[in-house]
Amino acid sequence: MSMLYLAQAQQQQQLEWLDGGTLTMVLDGAATDGQLMMGRFDVSEGEAPPYHQHTLEDEVFMLIKGTALVWYDDREYELSEGGVVFLPKGKPHAYRITSKKADLLMINTPAGIEGMFRYSGRDKSTPRPDGFQISPERMAEAAEKFGNIVVGPPR
Repeated sequence: MSMLYLAQAQQQQQLEWLDGGTLTMVLDGAATDGQLMMGRFDVSEGEAPPYHQHTLEDEVFMLIKGTALVWYDDREYELSEGGVVFLPKGKPHAYRITSKKADLLMINTPAGIEGMFRYSGRDKSTPRPDGFQISPERMAEAAEKFGNIVVGPPR
């Protein structure tokens, strides 16, 4: 049963993400009765996940600040500040941040993919283990575990 969920910014989980970026878990399946997850990335130039496809959820990105290249089914597109892109499940896609810094809002529906981010990343409220990194092997393992397919390396 869905009900109100309210969390101030300081209550939202922050994960260490690719290339030292941060993914803030704004909403997850527990908060939305499995309907959607929302995350906000604070990332730097060059940040790029592997070329991948979702088998379970659709994805929406809104680039609040910055610029990026987006690949969808082997076509390249430019995304500028304020731009939005819808990525339906089952189609390979990826992005690469091209500005010095970027603020990227991501929504996935239904929820569930947050498990992949939590599995791959590191909760920033815990001590950072020596040598922590999000390896390609860890990303591939997390992707498989949570219904994603790594199609290739980052673009």
